[in-house]
Amino acid sequence: MKALLWIGVVLLVLGIASLLIPIPHTETQGIKAGDLNIGVQTKHSERVAPAVSVVLIAGGIALIIAGGRSHS
Repeated sequence: MKALLWIGVVLLVLGIASLLIPIPHTETQGIKAGDLNIGVQTKHSERVAPAVSVVLIAGGIALIIAGGRSHS
């Protein structure tokens, strides 16, 4: 099952990337009255929760192992 192996590699890479790369988030707050817009735009960079990263990494490793054993 090469599919399990490749899905495991993708999950592993996403898990490692989620530990290192923050996700940008833009939020706009303000008042809109007709054609007039008054507001403030804020930008945040948030990281994924470490528990989610651990689950992605563990799932990726499990699928890599499962995909590798099915060839034997």
